[in-house]
Amino acid sequence: MAEKVSKYSRRTKALFWCFAVAIVIGVLIYLEQIAILYVLATIGLVALLFIVGFSDLENVGRDNLET
Repeated sequence: MAEKVSKYSRRTKALFWCFAVAIVIGVLIYLEQIAILYVLATIGLVALLFIVGFSDLENVGRDNLET
């Protein structure tokens, strides 16, 4: 199967998501919805801990990287 070439690079997509999240957080702070921010922060932290907990860091090496 042919690989699809993305219109945007990974860096551009990451910057877009960072700006989108910053705008959402800014709007929630402006509207004083701090309880929602607490819930979102807790869910984000739990997701990060799950990712780190289930990652196989023992088998990660420099020779396994692809560019």
